[in-house]
Amino acid sequence: MIEKNGGIMNFDDLLQLWGKWKNKYGEKAYKHISELLDEAKKIHKKDWETNPTDKKDHEQSWRAFKGKNYEKLVLYIIKTEVENFGFKVIDGNTLERNSSGLTKELSQVKRNLLIDYGEFGAHLPDVDIVIYNPENLMVIAVVSSKITLRERIAQTGYWKLKLKQDEITKDIKVFFITPDEDGTLQIKTPAKKGRAIVEVDTDGSYVMSESKIEESDKVKTFDKFFEDIKKLKCRP
Repeated sequence: MIEKNGGIMNFDDLLQLWGKWKNKYGEKAYKHISELLDEAKKIHKKDWETNPTDKKDHEQSWRAFKGKNYEKLVLYIIKTEVENFGFKVIDGNTLERNSSGLTKELSQVKRNLLIDYGEFGAHLPDVDIVIYNPENLMVIAVVSSKITLRERIAQTGYWKLKLKQDEITKDIKVFFITPDEDGTLQIKTPAKKGRAIVEVDTDGSYVMSESKIEESDKVKTFDKFFEDIKKLKCRP
């Protein structure tokens, strides 16, 4: 069991579990994300039982914890290695702050990611992670990280189409990282709707799972994410 200082489970507790998984599985630890979350759920429930939510619904409380902290865990897992390639990695929510609350650097990164809706203003795409080149502050890639594809894959495809329409944002890669707990990505043909969207309307999805998948240029195991990021050329 993880060491806790009391209170309900938090992200630091999840990181302790990740450390345990890393010690056990090494570079293949990503394949066991769903197992990690299953263990986290048991700990979360014990904590919740001592301080239940108003609606007395642990599943609802767990789903909220699981989704939010899976996104944070993916950011934690990829940040150091991606930054070793010379890029910078930030939480997508960081750019949602008012420009007055951003550094000059992040304010420019935000401008380089905005989508123009004409008279209805300019708005950021809904993404969990932003990867950018610190030399010119151009966004290289954005990542959505969800437990299953149905949570956001159609929206991710939409953002890719919108980004392609502007000269500044057209080269931004749009990726999805998931344990694919509902198996949407496993089979290429006949493709489920989520897989079809990944193949046609995104730059790719990376799977954190032990399950066998039929890989393609767009659907790969998570370990190949770093290889693909490293290949990205910084725009002038």
